[in-house]
Parts: sequence; C-alpha cells; structure tokens
Amino acid sequence: MFSSNLIGFILAVVSSAFIGSSFIIKKKGLRKAGANGARAGSGGYGYLLEPLWWVGMFTMIVGEIANFVAYIYAPAVLVTPLGALSIIVSAVLAHFMLNEKLQKMGMLGCLLCVVGSTMIVLHAPLEESLNSVQEIWVLATQPAFLLYVGSVVAVALVLILYCAPRYGQTNILIYIGICSVIGSLTVMSVKAIGIAIKLTLEGLNQAKCIETWIFAMVALTCVITQLNYLNMVSVL
Repeated sequence: MFSSNLIGFILAVVSSAFIGSSFIIKKKGLRKAGANGARAGSGGYGYLLEPLWWVGMFTMIVGEIANFVAYIYAPAVLVTPLGALSIIVSAVLAHFMLNEKLQKMGMLGCLLCVVGSTMIVLHAPLEESLNSVQEIWVLATQPAFLLYVGSVVAVALVLILYCAPRYGQTNILIYIGICSVIGSLTVMSVKAIGIAIKLTLEGLNQAKCIETWIFAMVALTCVITQLNYLNMVSVL
C-alpha cells in the first residue's frame, strides 16, 4: 500500500508541475490570440489557431495523464489535494514570465495551499479495495450522493446560464465557481475510470460494463466544460 501511495504521490506532484506550467503557456497564447481577434473572455475561439496555446494544451494533457494514473495508484483524498501545488507553480511562473507580481495576499494563499494539502495528505485514510466498476456504481447511486450530484448540476447551470453572461466579465469568481463545482464530479468519474483500467490490466475486463462508459462520458463532459471556462479565467 505504501509503495502504491508513493507512486501516486510522485505522479500527482509531477502532474501539478505540468498543469501549473500549462496555465502560463496557455495564457501567453491567449494574449497573443486576443491581440489579433476576439478574446476568449468575450466568447472568441481564435486561440484554437494559436500554436502557443496548443503547446500549453499539450503540457496540460501530459499533466492530466500523470494525474489520471496517480488516481489508479493512490486514493483520491491523497491525489486531489496535491493539485493545489499547481497554483503555486503558476503563481511563481506568472511572477517571472507574465510580470504579474505576487502580492502579500497571494503569498498567503500559496502558503495556505501548502499547509492545507500537507494536512490532508498526512491524514489521508486507507482506501477501501474495490473489485469492479459496479461496486463504484452502487456507491455513486446512493441517495445522498445523488442529491449531491443534483445540487452540483443545479449550481453549475445557474452559474453558466444566468451568472456567467451577466457577471462573468467583471467577476472572476463566476468562472472559478463553475470549474470548481464541476471539478468535484470530474474527480469522482476519473477515479472510477482509473480503477476500471487497473482492474482490466489485472485481468478483470471492465470495458464491457456500461457503468464504465457512463463514468467516461461524465468525465469527458466535465473536462471539456472546465477547459472552456478556464480559458475565460486566464484572460480576465
């Protein structure tokens, strides 16, 4: 167990480094694209033709793959908090590459990220062994969790359909809120897919289970939505 958790820990840290770097590279690409057309924050998609943005996107994909594999080896409660390290990487790189000076409140925020992540990682519980995606599905269809999912979807729809068009350009918390609430579902579905892949490699084919594909569709939908609003955050 310790060995698996250590592998997951290392992969999560590497993932944070790549993802944190990708935000800076993509922002430079978004700025360059915005100088020649509609900005992403205004609904423009000209950045899709900007090579620098794709370099950042590739860097993020590498980081997300490392993060995905980390979920296979370690519990979500261990991997997810380490994602906060990407904030510190982005803050440091932004200071040097984008001339965005890190103020005292920003430094305090980075410190709190480190302290919070460390506390959660040190007290991460052992993960219950699961033998199939069906077991995850049973847990995911419990009334309490379904109520949570319904609440997340409702909040996300309000933010996307009502708040974003009206306040998104002036309040960065709208886009951050969308990415955050949807991200909770991303973690759950990615963890399920990771377990499915691990079990399949061990000889228990999970690709034939409809639940595996449902989790995959949820993860894909959540990731695409988060990427769209993260691009909007980057240019505010």
